[in-house]
Amino acid sequence: MRISVLGAGYLGTTHAACMADLGHDVVAVDLNAERIALLASGSLPFYEPGLDEVLSRALASGRLRFTTDIAEAAAFADVHFVCVGTPQREGSYAADMSQIWGSIESLLAHIDRPCLIVGKSTVPVGTASAIMQRLEGTPARLAWNPEFLQEGRAVADTVRPDRLVIATTSREDSKILREIYASLIEAKVPVIETDFATAELVKVSANAFLATKISFINAMAEVCEASGADVSALADALGHDPRIGSLFLRAGLGFGGGCLPKDIRAFMARAEELGVDQAVSFLRDVEDINLRRRGRTVDLTREVLGGELSGARVGIWGAAFKPDSDDVRDSPALNVAQMLHDAGAIVKVHDPRATANARAKWPELDYAQTAMEAAKGSDVLLHLTEWREYRALHPLDVRKVVSKPQLIDARNALDPQSWREAGWTYRALGRPHA
Repeated sequence: MRISVLGAGYLGTTHAACMADLGHDVVAVDLNAERIALLASGSLPFYEPGLDEVLSRALASGRLRFTTDIAEAAAFADVHFVCVGTPQREGSYAADMSQIWGSIESLLAHIDRPCLIVGKSTVPVGTASAIMQRLEGTPARLAWNPEFLQEGRAVADTVRPDRLVIATTSREDSKILREIYASLIEAKVPVIETDFATAELVKVSANAFLATKISFINAMAEVCEASGADVSALADALGHDPRIGSLFLRAGLGFGGGCLPKDIRAFMARAEELGVDQAVSFLRDVEDINLRRRGRTVDLTREVLGGELSGARVGIWGAAFKPDSDDVRDSPALNVAQMLHDAGAIVKVHDPRATANARAKWPELDYAQTAMEAAKGSDVLLHLTEWREYRALHPLDVRKVVSKPQLIDARNALDPQSWREAGWTYRALGRPHA
């Protein structure tokens, strides 16, 4: 199948490379010439485990190329996947849809034969209906096929997804999408065919549910801190209930990144436009709980330091919003680092992958090349992003370089017993102070 992918950001690059690796002929389009040149050379402008190998294979096969020319994509492809960003609109909770409409208009200016436009971007419900109206009188048809990528496992989520959601207006268009995803369907990936509005709601409602689950266990962490209970043991007990499950029940610093926060905000904004804002009003509490964990981490740091942050040396492990990513958008770790810096602490940050992105956005912070360098001379060490690299470090080795062996595990991902046995004061969100 001849495919174009509009947008060569995180979603578009991943989708284009994986589709070519599955055997389709793909051209990916983006207005950013520097990014296109980088991708065409086989290099990624972001970190995603395993994607570099897929990109290299796809380029070497000749089935993938990159361009800044939308006319080339229109002339080449029969199916066009829209994979552009929908960031939060400045000054509003609503999504900025300018890239969606810009890509649609640019494509239509060069369409001269029947084709299928497939939306993959996360959009407010009702977007597909509006696009359908714009396509009236043109040779283009519309389908919707939302993405469900998790940073850190985007390749697997593309070629071995939990499900495929498809919305079309005809059996012929459904057949086209099933042909594109034939190898996935043969591998027994469930296919859910539905209407446009439902397809648009799947991603945002899934994100809203996951955010709610994360904030629920963090709300329980607040109760645990007040009562002396252990939120990790509580989450373990809850997770054994098959109605609840253990995923996304780890209490800690909360969620961030470029998707979950802006998607639930856009969901709230769209619900208000539809006159059903009360139905999702709980999402405001979800966000409030999430943001409180950042302030609580700063308060706990102040407490461990005897009430004074000014002049204290704070080592920070983690800058990315999650491990296996270099994404620092709405990073809880860097939010905490910035708040500590603003309070007068001397902060040194390390991250295995996200240091360059963090330095570009927060140049006022100090950065270390290694985890041990970040810990060196610290009065307190904060574990804020749960990279495997940090779990592999031995507490006794780390103790040798710090000024005071005090650790705050804001992700509840380190082993309290081993750190305490090595002479550390170990504190964590939602867990009693031994």
